[in-house]
Amino acid sequence: MRGGTWVVVVNWNGGDTNLLCLRSIADEGVAPARIVFVDNASRDGSDRLVAAAYPEAVILRNAANEGFGRGANRGIRRALEQGAERVLLLNNDATLVRGALALLEAELARAGDVGIVAPRICLARDPGTLWCAGGRLTFRQNLSTLIGFHAPDGPRFQTTADVDYVTGCAMLVRREVFERAGLFDDDYFAYHEDVELCASAREAGFGVRVVGEALALHDAHTSTGGGYNPRRKYMMAVNTVWFLRKHGSPGRWLSFFLFDVCTLPAAWVAHALRGEGRAALAKARGTWDGLRGRHVTAEALDP
Repeated sequence: MRGGTWVVVVNWNGGDTNLLCLRSIADEGVAPARIVFVDNASRDGSDRLVAAAYPEAVILRNAANEGFGRGANRGIRRALEQGAERVLLLNNDATLVRGALALLEAELARAGDVGIVAPRICLARDPGTLWCAGGRLTFRQNLSTLIGFHAPDGPRFQTTADVDYVTGCAMLVRREVFERAGLFDDDYFAYHEDVELCASAREAGFGVRVVGEALALHDAHTSTGGGYNPRRKYMMAVNTVWFLRKHGSPGRWLSFFLFDVCTLPAAWVAHALRGEGRAALAKARGTWDGLRGRHVTAEALDP
């Protein structure tokens, strides 16, 4: 069982969506014994559903909700210990469209300088609409932007292109990336840990690429509520600051303060008029907590 591609899926109360995710992995020809399913102390019995459906899968159960990064790292370490050459990170609310994994593996085999690849990702509930084709760092509002976010899917997104980062929703990572650049930052809990991993990989000399011919479908943000909500905006704001602490420069910090921090009052007014004032305040509190050295924890998810 050594070598090849292993898959890591992190779950927190994912219910039946886990089975759809794992079925898509099996349809790509991955043996269940190469799937590492990490359960973050779910209360809905979803880990038992997976164990019953895929008894050969490796199931790791955490005693508490440790977040995506720490949970994924536990699964990645197990895969690497078993000799994995590549690790696919796949959200439990995402599915691969037939042939996607083979296309990603082929790109890593062809391009030895590339360390991380990902498919284009469309919305599961509206497959004709793109969720993203990778992302760009802007160091403005929310640190970055998803390429093609909610645009109609089409040929311009179905090409292979280098990007600043790809999302942890679906990414195939070469073993050497983890060995040279490290794993996910455990302290991020959720959000931006994928951006941070890709930045570290690029600094270590690896390319990050979207293989647009490959496709995954994603039911976006099911675990954190989605959209402009307090929980999500708080976590993103805290981790934006921590990303800048590690990868910032004077110019990047200045851009962040001018375009993100200084615009918070106006953002609060605009969002309050739409009934989203609590989320805007949560973002401000997250920025302040990050600046004073606090991290996201499971106990801090109700801002």
